Amino acid sequence: MSIFVSNKVYLRGILLHYFIQKKSAAEAHRILVQTYGDNALSDTTRRDWFRRFKNNDFELEDKERYGTPKKFEDKELEQLLDEDPSQTLSELGKILQVDESTVSKGLGMIQKQGHWVPYELKPRDVERRFGTCELLLQRQKRKGFLPVTVS
Repeated sequence: MSIFVSNKVYLRGILLHYFIQKKSAAEAHRILVQTYGDNALSDTTRRDWFRRFKNNDFELEDKERYGTPKKFEDKELEQLLDEDPSQTLSELGKILQVDESTVSKGLGMIQKQGHWVPYELKPRDVERRFGTCELLLQRQKRKGFLPVTVS
């Protein structure tokens, strides 16, 4: 026996059914929570949909929003960085016509001192940093370079 998993459009259809039956939004929410538990629509979502139904908007699919982030191809971004790796997120965003945060997520990198650095270090880089720290600590024990450096 398969387990039924509700989706957003299905639950919106049920809300529309309760709206047509003249049930209150709170009553419809109570029934949905009782029936679907954690899979029910949130209280805020339910209120928004009842408001739409009252305005004679019975379309159950999401409408396209103006603020929906645009997509871009990673190849476009790579090509722009190959041309000029010193470009900022803001410049890349303007060229690709997307928000800076979208570019940043697409890159998986951040810019530090004019160079693009990955969010997370590769194991090789972690080992190299660890090795450098060990060498500096050994050097400190031998020569005591820190007091000279810090002063």
